[in-house]
Amino acid sequence: MRAVQVGERGGPEVLRVVELPDPAPAAGQIAVRVEAAGVNFVDVYQRSGLYQLPLPFVIGSEGAGTVVAVGAGVTAFRAGERVAWPQSPGSYAERIVLPAERAVKVPDGVPTDVAAAAMLQGLTAHYLATSTYPLRPGDVCLVHAAAGGVGLLLCQIAKRRGARVIGTVSTEAKAELARANGADEVIRYTEQDFTKETRRLTDGRGVQVVYDAVGKTTFDGSLDALAVRGMLVLYGQSSGPVPPFDLQRLNRGGSLFVTRPSLQHYIAGAELQERSAELLGWIASGQLRVHIHRIYPLADAAEAQRDLEGRRTTGKLLLRP
Repeated sequence: MRAVQVGERGGPEVLRVVELPDPAPAAGQIAVRVEAAGVNFVDVYQRSGLYQLPLPFVIGSEGAGTVVAVGAGVTAFRAGERVAWPQSPGSYAERIVLPAERAVKVPDGVPTDVAAAAMLQGLTAHYLATSTYPLRPGDVCLVHAAAGGVGLLLCQIAKRRGARVIGTVSTEAKAELARANGADEVIRYTEQDFTKETRRLTDGRGVQVVYDAVGKTTFDGSLDALAVRGMLVLYGQSSGPVPPFDLQRLNRGGSLFVTRPSLQHYIAGAELQERSAELLGWIASGQLRVHIHRIYPLADAAEAQRDLEGRRTTGKLLLRP
């Protein structure tokens, strides 16, 4: 099989397409023909060494495809069924082996590409809005990168839960896309101070929660945009890690909360199946739209990551093995 391997840490140029033996499933595992693999910032962090994995490794953690073989003891899946997964190493490849318990069935009515695009970002948006800070009617939330993959889904889910949504974007085209996906107001952070504008839009009160995947460049402003006892949910760091800060600042800001959640802690055990069933059900019924920006051939994985890092995209990027 062909796979994209990282042999040294660095920029997108370290990604190499290599030939590897087809993997066979051990007990409790399934082998899948990968039909679409998701491109995510966690891949960038692993490639660059911000998140360190033993070298060499096949990059990628998300995808969807068709089961080709099952290992001993697997009864939940059979060959020919479509499955998707959010966090299984080695997804930038033509085939992958993963634990059966970490895969979910793709329901009729959800295309395989859409299932792949919905896994990591969709489940992230789901837990952010329903568990980390469970949005309620009347809440106001600020969503950074509102036209990104998580952002577009988060805006939609937030509206489903009755919240008022303020999004930040860099261009007018992205602003239009965010509005079409549920954002009530959109701030062009390249032209406006998002903290001041958020305060203006909330009559000075601030928002109950900020969902921030940007990190270093937005952290201070996000704290300043919160209402009393508001929560900053820092779920990514596309601009770099946040430096240490004085916890007394949370007191001065109004007994604020800061949390740094990760998807893995919200899809442990039965939660993966429960969240996936609700998420894919919304997609199958047309209640949630997944925006796929572009699908690249496997050989263009480096280009896909460059586009992601350069913020030249909206929605989801996929690879076609």
